[in-house]
Amino acid sequence: FSKKTEQELLVQTEKMSKSKLNGVSPDEILEEFGADALRLYEMFMGPFDKEKVWNTDAVTGCRRFLNRFYDMVFSDKVTDVESEEALKLAHRLVDFVTKDIEAMQFNTAIARMMEFLNAFIPLPAYPKSCLKRAVQMLYPFAPHIAEELWEKLGEKRSLAHAPIALVDPHYLVEE
Repeated sequence: FSKKTEQELLVQTEKMSKSKLNGVSPDEILEEFGADALRLYEMFMGPFDKEKVWNTDAVTGCRRFLNRFYDMVFSDKVTDVESEEALKLAHRLVDFVTKDIEAMQFNTAIARMMEFLNAFIPLPAYPKSCLKRAVQMLYPFAPHIAEELWEKLGEKRSLAHAPIALVDPHYLVEE
């Protein structure tokens, strides 16, 4: 219902199609948000075999997530000193995300990374070892920014050739 015209509005959702001329140009999205944000959004929308409604505005949320990740790695709180709480969060992240990737549940893997950020950012310090694990989990979804963050964390070798750190089951146990 439109408050201005006081007329009932019809909402119509259509499939994107060249013939209907209702497509979204990937070049415009890349220009505005970047390749990593677009890639992340496409994977976050849900399973690839399901139909989804495109929402350009929602790409903004993925960009904000990547900005938060970037700010975390470039923060003054980065340290070489490890903490039990940070290690638990990082090991759980690797465990969950690797399982989600193996099951091709990319949207839940990304959701777990968002949950990780929400729990990790309030910590008093960010151990580098934990940040490296988190960046490795980000890599399949946002490879460009992940490589930059990997380098910022002091790594010389490309992230593409770095083995994923093993998960210590000790950190997966709930108390």
